[in-house]
Amino acid sequence: MSQITSRKSLLADMAAGQSLDWDVIIVGGGITGAGVLREAVRRGYRALLVEQQDFSWGTSSRSSKMVHGGLRYLAAGDIKLTKHSLEERERLLHEAPGLVDRIAFYFALGKGNFPGRLAMTVILTIYDFLARIRDHRYCKNAALKVRFPGVETKNLKGACYYTDAMVDDSRLVLRVLQESIAAGGQALNYCKVSKLLLNENQVSGVVMEGLEHGSTLELSASVVINATGAWADNLRNQLNPEKRVRPLRGSHLIIPKNFCPVSDVLTSLHPEDKRGVYVYPWEGTTVVGTTDLDHDEDLDIEASISEQETQYLLDGFNALFPQKPLSRSDVISTWAGVRPVIGSENNKDPSRERRDHATWSDNGLITVSGGKLTTFRLIALDAIEAAADRLPLAKVFTEDRVFTEPSISAESLQPKNPVWAQRLLGRYGDTAQTMLAKARPEEKLCIGDTEFCLAECRWAARHESVQHLDDLLLRRTRLGMCLPEGGAELFTPLKEICMTELGWDNTQWQSELTRYQDIWQRFYYFPESSI
Repeated sequence: MSQITSRKSLLADMAAGQSLDWDVIIVGGGITGAGVLREAVRRGYRALLVEQQDFSWGTSSRSSKMVHGGLRYLAAGDIKLTKHSLEERERLLHEAPGLVDRIAFYFALGKGNFPGRLAMTVILTIYDFLARIRDHRYCKNAALKVRFPGVETKNLKGACYYTDAMVDDSRLVLRVLQESIAAGGQALNYCKVSKLLLNENQVSGVVMEGLEHGSTLELSASVVINATGAWADNLRNQLNPEKRVRPLRGSHLIIPKNFCPVSDVLTSLHPEDKRGVYVYPWEGTTVVGTTDLDHDEDLDIEASISEQETQYLLDGFNALFPQKPLSRSDVISTWAGVRPVIGSENNKDPSRERRDHATWSDNGLITVSGGKLTTFRLIALDAIEAAADRLPLAKVFTEDRVFTEPSISAESLQPKNPVWAQRLLGRYGDTAQTMLAKARPEEKLCIGDTEFCLAECRWAARHESVQHLDDLLLRRTRLGMCLPEGGAELFTPLKEICMTELGWDNTQWQSELTRYQDIWQRFYYFPESSI
């Protein structure tokens, strides 16, 4: 009952000369690639997704976790992008409750800063109109102090309240892949497309690495869709030397919930450069983010927070909450993601680059990059449309939901805890029922301040193509980011799970543990520190 393609079985078929011909091969296992796979199989195409690392390994597990319309895009006059984003936000809230959930935002109004109350009211009125809801109001300093204990308000003129949404971005990718595979698609992680195949100067397939003994496979396809995000230029440059993607890094700090207990999002302008800084709840912790800097480092090496970014975020938080200053020693973990932004020739400020997507066609290679997490479905539709003249006639379909509605209600799944049950239904769909039915009682208990449980770890190891320990702790769940020392308290039960479900022996477990701790230290904490 694998929810994600059985990597071992599909690779064995390929090695035996089967499953080598496809209508569509999608390169890239982030949210864009997953979305393209979903739309391809909906149209009846034989579609394969190939990811060189783990699913959502890149940007799609390291976003700010927000599903939003983009207030600053509206303020910059980009009404079309904002409207599309808000429509998709509302769609996701409707289709995937428990995975995508509405949350309150409070935009702090600094004295002497722009925008002020009047400008923000105008912006939010338009924002709500585009979303077809009415969900904003003014909040005085006294009420702000109640919502955010310890916030310094002497330089504030209250705040503007509105709503957007939050998500576990990596689980969003997995849920879209689950839907795609249930509809007939296939997806492989840890398989790299190293080369495009050409026939009379037209792309006819790919060369895929990642097999045992270093061998390769040639796969044919009517069209190849390059959905590699920040890496998009690398594959496209095999055909076209143009450089269009500007990788921008955004970094975040995760701190204990009890250090700064918040249930809503507080946004303020950083005293240094007037960029927005967010303090918000996520998975039983509190997050401080984000930065926006050019990322000039090797994209194949995981991004990590810099000393400059660390101090920037500490300063931003401490300007808001000076009574209890935040220091590096208070931080549980960090993360840094690289945004694939379509660069403009005359725009030097990273924060002023547009966030819409672009699609290019080069001799049978369709490349799509840029855009936002929120609009992944629209990006996928554009990619499929760009490939349409190279594909068979699409089958007729009437249902355009990304997510199949679960057949069981949250109240029926867990009568005593329907909120947690809805969370599981949002992340796993109907398979949440099977997961809980097969789980040991003690593995259904929430871990620490999070709502993750060991039953999810066992399910992921058994059904979700986990190849490494970091897949399990940093993407299938976020326990490695939300617990002290990368979740060290869980290593004993996780060892049993990995040995039972993945067939690891003591030697492999120790190798994976060492690998994971190195990854966590270098890329999810402070690279220059020691545990």
